[in-house]
Amino acid sequence: MSSGIVLPKEFGYPAAAIVSSFYLMMWQTIRVGRARKVAGVEYPQVYAEKAEAAASKQAHLFNCAQRAHQSTLEFAPIILTGTLITGLSFPRVAASLCGLWTIARVFYTSDTALAIRPSATSLGLDYLTRFLRSAPLSGPLLALFR
Repeated sequence: MSSGIVLPKEFGYPAAAIVSSFYLMMWQTIRVGRARKVAGVEYPQVYAEKAEAAASKQAHLFNCAQRAHQSTLEFAPIILTGTLITGLSFPRVAASLCGLWTIARVFYTSDTALAIRPSATSLGLDYLTRFLRSAPLSGPLLALFR
């Protein structure tokens, strides 16, 4: 007799959401690599030095792109594990929340990498809130939680 975890038939949705976060992180990696090359920051240096960033706009933009990517990597294990565990009972909710997190991180990365907001700690949350409040999406999203 074998026992195991039975996956719900809709578990493909959380799996797809997790794959989307993989593409997000690859996109961020490419952005950081390009910014590193333009700024002339050599490996293994993680960030441009403070004096370098103050003297060069490109070095400052590299630091912003690197921080956005690193911030995503710091949260990824929590988000991905939570998506998998929640997906066992609530696959649509898990996929929706992971997808929204991924979309919010795209906006966060875009604005942070361009240094639009130097202290963009809540930027992803701002965009997520705006996204959830949008009229065309509010009905279908609320229907998922009923």
